[in-house]
Amino acid sequence: MKIIRLKLPQLALIFVFLTITSCNTSPIAKNAKVVQLATGFLFTEGPAADKAGNVYFTDQPNNKIHVWTTEGKLETFHENSGRANGLNFDLDGNLLSCSDMDNQLWSIKSDKSHKALVIDFNGKKLNGPNDLWVRPDGGIYFTDPLYVRPYWTRSPEMEQDGEHVYFLSPDRETLIRVADDLVKPNGIIGTPDGKKLYIADIGANKTYVYDIKPDGGLTNKKLFAELGSDGMTIDNKGNVYLTGNGVTVFNNKGQQIEHIAVDAAWTANVCFGGSQTNTLFITASESLFSLEMKVKGVR
Repeated sequence: MKIIRLKLPQLALIFVFLTITSCNTSPIAKNAKVVQLATGFLFTEGPAADKAGNVYFTDQPNNKIHVWTTEGKLETFHENSGRANGLNFDLDGNLLSCSDMDNQLWSIKSDKSHKALVIDFNGKKLNGPNDLWVRPDGGIYFTDPLYVRPYWTRSPEMEQDGEHVYFLSPDRETLIRVADDLVKPNGIIGTPDGKKLYIADIGANKTYVYDIKPDGGLTNKKLFAELGSDGMTIDNKGNVYLTGNGVTVFNNKGQQIEHIAVDAAWTANVCFGGSQTNTLFITASESLFSLEMKVKGVR
């Protein structure tokens, strides 16, 4: 038997190589390419998958919510969605919508009827709920940046004292402000165990991670990435996906492991969907795109 003894510098090089390789494993399926599924919209946003994997997304300027089915068909779900932006599903399968026509948070049933869950905070209009995440017990976090809309009949002046993040209790009875030190919070996503929350401050071009307290409050704020984001998602390996210039993927330590180029002026949002939950759906400017992955989303 031949014994090979490695010197310390060689061992160090091998260790560094293995560390870099393990940290930078791409989540994209082998030979997969970004595919344009549909186009001709004005501005796509807010993708969210239902339990079957159908992906709902908004065309905000046209005030519509569309759905890309698991059979590969484009359908229109809602034609008067309150200028819906970010979407998500609650534990009962209702579609939650950041509907900023009147700066509200909606719950939309399958029959398209809706109920406004949040209409103001402390008697003053919100800036315009933008994106949201539902934690495992049904509580809802949402961001409230100010983007003055041309369709508003309200005054463009801010009624709140800043651009903040809020939490609506699982029983939908209590609304609290949970982050008030961000410039312009936008994208938001949490871990499936409900313990950590990522918030993108697009105004400061940074993304932070917080620990979630049982009462909905946030603590232990840490810088996650020196990059802001419009929309966000997370996969079953804990990788976090940020949007803007395409899609940039970070592992749970905040290390960039991938960048997905998208042929669009602006990449607004992402989610996992499809019957196997292993397709990344990307809303970008006038189009909806997809990319096959070797990881899966979490619901």
